[in-house]
Amino acid sequence: MQILIIAVIVMVLLLIVVNIRIVPQSKAFVIERLGGYLTTWQVGLHVKLPFIDRIVNQPSLKERVLDFKPQPVITKDNVTMMIDTVIYFQITDPKLYTYGVESPINAIENLSATTLRNIIGELELDGTLTSRDVINTRMRSILDEATDPWGIKVNRVEVKNIIPPESIQVAMEKQMRAERERREAILKAEGEKQSAILVAEGKKAAKILEAEAEKQAVILEAEAQKEAAMRRAEGEAEAIREVQKATAEGLMMLKKADADEKVLKFKSYEALAKVADGKATKLIIPSDLQNMAGIVSSISEIAKTAEK
Repeated sequence: MQILIIAVIVMVLLLIVVNIRIVPQSKAFVIERLGGYLTTWQVGLHVKLPFIDRIVNQPSLKERVLDFKPQPVITKDNVTMMIDTVIYFQITDPKLYTYGVESPINAIENLSATTLRNIIGELELDGTLTSRDVINTRMRSILDEATDPWGIKVNRVEVKNIIPPESIQVAMEKQMRAERERREAILKAEGEKQSAILVAEGKKAAKILEAEAEKQAVILEAEAQKEAAMRRAEGEAEAIREVQKATAEGLMMLKKADADEKVLKFKSYEALAKVADGKATKLIIPSDLQNMAGIVSSISEIAKTAEK
């Protein structure tokens, strides 16, 4: 009897130990009692009734990644290409995830394939290749709304690869090569244009500087000639003044010595000769040389007046 009691106690302890569960972090246990949903265990220590309660699902609450195989899609301009997507999702309601849909992962894969075909069918080839952000945004919005009754939150959707047909790839490579060659030709032409402009500007600047130098040379030469002419004129004027002064002094001396009219005429002729030996460019000679004595007399009178 004692052995039987001990055995029963051991069996009860074993049943209790076996039905004790510890739910780890980022996990959840869905519990059923007699075939019906009972509760969802969160992180911590829990005990279930043996033979009555059972754990039907233990989903992870971490964010998960689904990388689907490339899907064939047809664009609006009837180009068939292969596109594969990556979906980042997270289970927010373990109960809905368990009872909402059969095989949730398979359901998400099929839903993403049909959604991708619908979106790409509205775009042309060029738009598909340049609208990844638009495709990602629309797919995430549609998938998130569709999976909400399944207890799933779609956080991000990324288009991983877009693989157009081989013929399209060849055509795109040719187009890219032609575009690069066109850009190269444009850059080369721009360089030649800039070079020609710089050369022309250099020649223009050189001609301007040369003209400025010639202009300055002409101006300096003209100023030198002007200065020389002024110097010559001043010299001639000074010479004439000296001759006039000497003539006046000589006449005054003759007057003081009571020289007769013939002597005055002779001296006036000498004065005229001295004036002619000067550097003056012009010399005015009276038509009547008899009046020369009168001129000399006038000069002598002017000299006397100056002395007074």
